[in-house]
Amino acid sequence: MTEPQRILIVGGGPAGLATARAYREAGGRGEVTLLAGEPHLPYRRPPLTKEYLAGEADASELPIEPASWYDEQGVVVRHERATELDRVARTVTTAAGTISYDALVLATGSRPVRLPIPGAADPAVHVMRTREDSERLQSLTGPGVRVGVIGSGFIGCEAAASLRRRGVDVVLLGDDDGPQARRLGSAAAERIADWLDEDGVELRLGAAVEQIAADGAGWAITQEGGATARVDVVLLGSGVQRNVELAEAAGLELTDAGTIATDAGLRTDDRAIFAAGDIAGAHHPRAGRRLVVEHWGEALNHGAVVGRRLAGDADATWENAPGFWSTIGGRTLKHVAWGDGFDDARFVPGENGAFTVWYGRDGITVGVLTHERDEDYERGRELVERGAALP
Repeated sequence: MTEPQRILIVGGGPAGLATARAYREAGGRGEVTLLAGEPHLPYRRPPLTKEYLAGEADASELPIEPASWYDEQGVVVRHERATELDRVARTVTTAAGTISYDALVLATGSRPVRLPIPGAADPAVHVMRTREDSERLQSLTGPGVRVGVIGSGFIGCEAAASLRRRGVDVVLLGDDDGPQARRLGSAAAERIADWLDEDGVELRLGAAVEQIAADGAGWAITQEGGATARVDVVLLGSGVQRNVELAEAAGLELTDAGTIATDAGLRTDDRAIFAAGDIAGAHHPRAGRRLVVEHWGEALNHGAVVGRRLAGDADATWENAPGFWSTIGGRTLKHVAWGDGFDDARFVPGENGAFTVWYGRDGITVGVLTHERDEDYERGRELVERGAALP
């Protein structure tokens, strides 16, 4: 495409920042405006449930780029939320007015989901997405405080372990039989459960939470079957919902999964609009289908592709197999997978607690999970991307 003169990026997360950065690195000279809905410059979200929540990192370590970078690179940041997209006029409206574009990048990310159960909508029940969410939880917790974390996905497990590092009493509740059992299989779930147990997290898994009710100065969390946990603070780690309302109202094509349909270069069915990060349902040439990912690293990868495209690189495509890292109480998991299931999970133990899990479908490698086995992680990525036989 001809290099646009006015690039507008809607979203101040990793995908939006990576777009601007890659565009400039590829020699792009157009005007770049980034709409960041939060009152901060783009910052790293993974520490919010890890070292930042644990009190082991300072707020100064969160920004992805220093404030000086935006001035040096000619990227204008406006702390405004987009409320309307007019594809015919090529404008985006905010509370402050209307902004015109030649090329638009939608990188609006996701927001936390509140469970459809009594009590979950109460504003005093916490969620985790922003810096303020993490700081609010920090301010309310410490030794002697008991926190109920609902959801045994990575947000829940990371937050539970980080709170324990601050001396907080934690109970983790959820309907999975083990942490991340559905995504990673029973063997990996057992290892994660062991880690949490070693850290002093109480596990109450295998029963869905049915109600969150105020109980004096605290809360009573009731699970299916009637068991109740009494806590001082409640944190929901029950998934996310993609922010696609702007695109949907403007008539952009959505996938059956509710993401914005794009090609391998992250372009939508409107030639002037790209989508990146959580909201993108991008065609992946190696997978041969659209993939839906919610990983920090893939948001950065998406943005890098879009930035290069905007600078004139017509061959830039999203080609790597999706992956993520998760740190649970100082222990790191590394995962690469196409993300749509497996029929075989082969657990291979190593020394000093290290392990690898190889995931296959019909004998083909579709994923790998490692702890302290970086050589397997790198080899696994190659096998997944080649569609090689399961080791």
